Order: sequence, then C-alpha cells, then structure tokens
Amino acid sequence: MKGRERFFTIFTLGLLSAMGAFSIDMYLPGFPDIARDLHTTVAHITLSITSFFIGISVGQMIYGPLLDKFGRKKPLVIGLIVYLFTSVACAFAPTADALIGIRFLQALGSCAGMVASRALVRDIFPVKENAKIFSLLMLVLALSPIIAPTLGGYVSAAFGWQTIFYILAGIAGITLLLTLFKLPEGRKPELTLSLKPKPIINGFLEVSKVPQFYTYAFAGAIASSGLYAYIAGSPFVFMEIYHVSEKQYGWIFAFVAMGLITASQINTLLLRKYSSEQIIKATLFCQCLTGIALVLGTWFHILGLFSTIFLIWVFLSTQGFAFPNSSALSLAPFTKNAGTASALMGAIQLGIGAISTALVSILNNGTAMPMAAVMCACAVGSFLVLIIGRRRIGMQKEISFQ
Repeated sequence: MKGRERFFTIFTLGLLSAMGAFSIDMYLPGFPDIARDLHTTVAHITLSITSFFIGISVGQMIYGPLLDKFGRKKPLVIGLIVYLFTSVACAFAPTADALIGIRFLQALGSCAGMVASRALVRDIFPVKENAKIFSLLMLVLALSPIIAPTLGGYVSAAFGWQTIFYILAGIAGITLLLTLFKLPEGRKPELTLSLKPKPIINGFLEVSKVPQFYTYAFAGAIASSGLYAYIAGSPFVFMEIYHVSEKQYGWIFAFVAMGLITASQINTLLLRKYSSEQIIKATLFCQCLTGIALVLGTWFHILGLFSTIFLIWVFLSTQGFAFPNSSALSLAPFTKNAGTASALMGAIQLGIGAISTALVSILNNGTAMPMAAVMCACAVGSFLVLIIGRRRIGMQKEISFQ
C-alpha cells in the first residue's frame, strides 16, 4: 500500500471508528440547554447516552455477520446512510423520550463504522502491525474529545443545540464519500455464510470460547467503561457542581483528551521494545491506583476543580494504551471470522459502557461520587479480569503443547 493510499485508508478508518465518540462528545456541552428546551433534567438527558450505547451494542451483533457475509463496504454504506438521517431527526426531537429513542436508532447506524473499521484493520494490515494501526486510529479517535465538545460548546451557545446534530449529519456525509471512493474492500464476501439465527449464534459462541479473546475483550471493555462513566457524569460534575460554562467545559474535555492522544502515540514507541501484553498489564494497574485516588479524594472532600481534572486526565490517559493493545490482542486469533469477533468485542464494550452510564445517572446524588465510584469500579474490575484471564490463556497454551 502506497503512502497516499495508506494515509486515506487510515484516515477513513479513523473517522469510522470515531463516529460514535463524536456522536457522544459533541452534544455534551448542550445538556443544560437540551434539558431546558425539552422541559426535563440533565440526569434524564443523560439516558440518551445510555440508549446510544445500547443501540451500538445491539447493532454490532447485527453488523458483524453481515460484514462477514456481504463484505465490508455494503453494510457499512447502509449504516452511514441510517446515521445521516437519524442525526437530522435528533435535531427535531420534540421530547426527551423521543430524543432517547432516536439516539438508539442513530447508534444502529454509527456502529457499522466501528465494527467495519476494526475488521478492516485485521483484513488490510499484517497482524504484527495491528496494534500500531489501532494506535493511529486512536489518534483520530482521541481528537474527537478535543474537537467535538469544544466545537459543541461554541455551537450550542451561538446557534442552539440542534445545530450540533446537523454537523454530525455533515460529518456522516463526508465519511460516506470517503468510504465509497477511498476505502479498500477488505476481505471478500463469504456468501456461503448463513444469516439464520442458529449459525450466527454458533459463530459468536465459537469466538467467545477463545481465552485470548474473552480475556482482552472484557478487560478492555470494562476499562473503557470508566471512560464512558466520565462522559456520562462530567456534564453534571463540571457544569452543575463546579459551575463552569459550556465553553469552559469544552476546553476541560479537550485537555483531558490530550492525555489520550499523547498516550496512544507513546504506545507506538513502546511497542518497539515491549509486547502488548506487558503494556496493558502496567496500564490497567496504573488506572486502578488513579481510580482509587479519585474515590478517596471525592469521599473526603479534598479535591477541587483542578485536582479533579488532573486525576481524570491521568485515569483517561491510560485508555491510550489499553484500547489499541486490548483490541489487537482480542482479534489476533481470528482471520475468517474477524468481523464476528470485532462485532462481539464492540458489543461487549458498549454493553458494559451502557451499564456504567446508566449507573452514573441512577446513582446521581448531587455529588461527584457516582461518577468517581463507577470509574474506580471499572478500573479495578478490568485489572482483575486481566489477571484471571491471563492464567486461563497460560493454561490453554500448556495443554496445547502436551
């Protein structure tokens, strides 16, 4: 693959993988305005994040088999079209419950890009390059929390929150054009694959039984749920508790996201000397310590605005290491059914993410503790899953050599 072709391929894959993040991050600064216009509370509007995660989780289970049977691009194009029209529909939502429902449908469209981008990385690039490519995708993915909420804050303040969804529709249109004209086809369609429920379920079960898959898929998913808990809780914590403005919130979100970008690019350098297994173990341990510090600081009321931002910055920086390495390690055992594996991995990630965002909303008590506690629980849970799962992987390897 030549330099120019490689650039457009990775850039398009990055946009596809970041569609979900843009769909979440850009409208966060508008939560107070949305709640006011739709005559509800910020906590109620937070459920539109939960419905989005549920939609992505369910949708990935649908798109995985479709991508394996019909190839990567046809289902992807359909998903992008669905996303484009539902983005416009969000701007016309008459009630909070309507917005929550439309966001579910919007997620069904956006998840096509998330599943296809991971599967295409496995299709197009050698296995040994996968972690590095995922780190490059992380660069595009991490730009969304910098650009999206900052842009969303200014757009919401100047033109109203509805304009945010028009911008998302425009991004979908650009991504659709790049997909049609710049993205390689990837693996050829496997028309012999059945789309009947039983073979599809068997395919998912086959993937789920691989110790390397379920260990790193669940460890990465639970770690990522700490990020989703922050996304769900941060509008209330910063704008309601610390009373920052929409624009200031956007800049805080951008600063935190810089940690993700920096870490994801450091990860590519570390991979020259260390394995993905070594990096992810150290990463999740550091995330545990930071999560515990965040909970203790919140509990004893010793954290102010800047110390809270700093601990969250450290906590989320670890995602720059966890995401690319857990994704690469999860998909490494698969070739033919990489689409199914990618879909299941994404469904696990967003399903657990939906639970974490719902918990933050349900446990809302007027303090930062629900957000901090869920973030900490995700970090500790992820590290425990990794330790236990790696023992299972080691046992399987011992059996295979006997």
